[in-house]
Amino acid sequence: MRFTKWDYLAFPVLAALAIGVFYAALRLLSFFGLGLLGLVIAFVTVRMDLERDGHSPEPTVLVEQARARERMTRAEKAAFRSAQQWRLRPLFVAQIVATGCIILGFGLHFLL
Repeated sequence: MRFTKWDYLAFPVLAALAIGVFYAALRLLSFFGLGLLGLVIAFVTVRMDLERDGHSPEPTVLVEQARARERMTRAEKAAFRSAQQWRLRPLFVAQIVATGCIILGFGLHFLL
């Protein structure tokens, strides 16, 4: 997948925003704030991971989704898995960042 012109415009803005949030958390709340920021990111990413197949208050919807996947051909299953892996790749990166913030923030807070 190639980058579009919007990706080239959005990346510097998002990177600057992320650096700004990191710096603000570090300055305002010290390392404890960085650990809390990591916990918030981790909570959001775990929640998104749990709801990757769709959120529904009724279990019958999930049963219907499972039955629909059983009826898929091998090619459809492979395409579904590929699309799901592509969608979850940024989520994995966010989980790594959250883990790093938690370890760095709370580790240095209790060490120093």
